[in-house]
Amino acid sequence: MQDTLTIREMCDAFEVTPRTLRFYEAKELLSPIREGQKRLFTRRDRARLKLILRGKRFGFSLEEIRQLLDLYGADGDERPQIEKAYELGRKRLAELKAERERFDGAISELEAQLDWAGRTLDGKRAEKASAA
Repeated sequence: MQDTLTIREMCDAFEVTPRTLRFYEAKELLSPIREGQKRLFTRRDRARLKLILRGKRFGFSLEEIRQLLDLYGADGDERPQIEKAYELGRKRLAELKAERERFDGAISELEAQLDWAGRTLDGKRAEKASAA
């Protein structure tokens, strides 16, 4: 892959909109090279965008994502970033599991209500048909 990508190439590669890239740039999560109106995204920007999109998919806030990105040391020491990602990941996993339990309960309750409503409607239709 080439050293820099244009905004269009980034959009195509990551399936995001130019607005999304400009938003992350405004939030100082990405810092492309500026040549007049042209933005050139480096390998670093691509790696950061990959982490941003993964973090958003997992439900991390932009502030949490920023903290993770800022932890990557210029010296290449990934340990602090991995430790923080592990901590945040464990917390988010617990939240997602609790949310899934709530959804499972709501789904079961809705299924029961729909089953009742279906039986009730069938009974009403049968009454109407026998009365006719």
